[in-house]
Amino acid sequence: MGEKFVFMKHRAVCYNCGQDVDQVIKAVSPKAEVVCSNCSATRIFIPKYEEVAEPGQFEPPISCYEIWQLETGATCKNCKVTGPHEIIIGCNNFSTRCNNCGYTHFYKFDMEYVGQCPIEE
Repeated sequence: MGEKFVFMKHRAVCYNCGQDVDQVIKAVSPKAEVVCSNCSATRIFIPKYEEVAEPGQFEPPISCYEIWQLETGATCKNCKVTGPHEIIIGCNNFSTRCNNCGYTHFYKFDMEYVGQCPIEE
């Protein structure tokens, strides 16, 4: 991911290893990821929409995981202002929304990956 749009950490219990650790959150135009800093379990989301939207327009429904409603600073692709962005992550959806102009990136869940070391100790 060469483009840096959203890169942040959120402490939460990992769905895979069950540990309360940082979840690394990355979002760029072609994809978004949530990666456990402990076990490397990764959820990958692919883009579905990029448009100006009202708050809550793309909020995920109740899902299998806790819905994270976060905020981080980022530079908007639409208005070019660096400022707060709403980040909403659920089991099947991931969205970022510029608080300045409302430009929203909406991603849908694509796949899950849990890295395994192929070499036994």
